[in-house]
Amino acid sequence: MTALLDRSMLALRKTHARPGLELCLHTPVPHVGPRDVLIAVTHAGICGTDRHIYEWDSWSANRVKVGITTGHEFVGRVIAKGDAVWRTQIGDRVSGEGHLGCGSCEPCRTGNAHICEHVDILGIDIDGCFAQYVTLPEENVWPIHKGIPDKIAAVFDPLGNAMHTVMAAGVSGRSVLITGVGIIGLMAVTIARAAGAGTILVTDVDSRRLAIAKELGADHTFEATDHTWPEQAKRLTHNQGPQVLLEMSGHQRAIQDGFSALRNGGTAALLGLPSGPTCLDLPNDIIFKGATVLGINGRKMYETWYQVESFLLAGRLDLDPIVTHEIPIEDYEKGFELMQSGQGIKIVMTLPPNGD
Repeated sequence: MTALLDRSMLALRKTHARPGLELCLHTPVPHVGPRDVLIAVTHAGICGTDRHIYEWDSWSANRVKVGITTGHEFVGRVIAKGDAVWRTQIGDRVSGEGHLGCGSCEPCRTGNAHICEHVDILGIDIDGCFAQYVTLPEENVWPIHKGIPDKIAAVFDPLGNAMHTVMAAGVSGRSVLITGVGIIGLMAVTIARAAGAGTILVTDVDSRRLAIAKELGADHTFEATDHTWPEQAKRLTHNQGPQVLLEMSGHQRAIQDGFSALRNGGTAALLGLPSGPTCLDLPNDIIFKGATVLGINGRKMYETWYQVESFLLAGRLDLDPIVTHEIPIEDYEKGFELMQSGQGIKIVMTLPPNGD
């Protein structure tokens, strides 16, 4: 292991407090502690969070430390491990949970580590996976079944977000409205269909994504800019409105319209992050409506990971229309441009080997 750790590696890093990232060719290989696993990354997915960091918006400027290696979605193979690692073996193909809980706060100790009070996030608080090597504690390492291809294993993280949202809302046999069909919203469409949802309705401002949502199993699509769609959604659900709202956009108008469309006694699961405070008609949209509102953060560790694996191995999810591009990490700027232009949806980068 000593010879390996003496090497340098290629890594995509935030080296300056302005838009853009830098591909650094001589970054030190991460240190491996007693409970750590060193993974040679083969594929890494570009996330919306990575785009925020790339564009260096106000959230990124106030949250991310300059000098960090970015990225938190990946798959790779274990090439080294600490002395106290007992389950994970050299050569295992793995992904990993990018939220590192403290292990001692009340949420962590009561089975809710996904909402840890002191969480560190891969690629945001600690060096991430846009590199030839990444380290994780063994507790965060997830073995990948041989039946799951690399490009899908690399996006377990956002797929888990979609799975958590859909499963928490209980969509089986119920009409479902999904506001915002970006990457995770599209994933939610195929998961909801596989989970036995009834009528599925979706909204978005992008006609291309609405078409993909239809391909994935949505029954009805609406342009989010059409102010009449909440009434149309009600008519299509027995004049009562959808029973479940999965809010994926984080856009204030979409959130308000989604709650307006939701039927009395419905369930709203909120995953999308607004850029600022959001106004709601609390009496009419929630209180008098008797709505149940769920805040969704990340993935449940590790219930959601088991669910994702089960759905994939059963062949119940269609992700090919969502993972649209695979590119070498050297072309990372093209990957972000594809996301910004809307030509690409989920972009997966491939990492070169480093002689292992």
